Amino acid sequence: MAKRKVATKRPAARAAKPRAKKKAVKPVKAAVAATDRRRRDPETLRLRSFMPGVTVSDLERSRRFYTDVLGFIVQEQWKDGEKVRGMSLTAGACSLGLSQDDWSKGRDRKKGEGVRFWCETAQDIDALAGRIREAGGHLTEEVTVQGWGARSIALDDPDGYHLTIFQPKQK
Repeated sequence: MAKRKVATKRPAARAAKPRAKKKAVKPVKAAVAATDRRRRDPETLRLRSFMPGVTVSDLERSRRFYTDVLGFIVQEQWKDGEKVRGMSLTAGACSLGLSQDDWSKGRDRKKGEGVRFWCETAQDIDALAGRIREAGGHLTEEVTVQGWGARSIALDDPDGYHLTIFQPKQK
């Protein structure tokens, strides 16, 4: 049986029609595709821990808040001679760095504005809220159920850094 040859040219009537411009790939789709490729690439960033560091107005006051009110543990202190200039705190597997402001940018520099730390815990959020209150902490948000089902509390540190501590939705 002989093979039939298929025409490869378009009919003349179709070729005469003006072509509509192709729409550019939507940036969102392109970004998602690029992200998907990067995730498969072995050179992407893969962190094992994350330690934010914040500048504080009064290092000792902030240490007392994070250790006495929240329950962090001082892991390490950084000194300049005998003067403590900073420290690393831990709570569970997480760390936080505190550094004393050197006031080189002025004593009226605002801190904490626009910064919120989301902290996940497996602990009972109601018991944690009670312990924070007993230690002298002030909750800016009492126990709340978030839209995704997590229970959370919120409070501010002495420099205005916002912390939301949440317990994921129980299954």
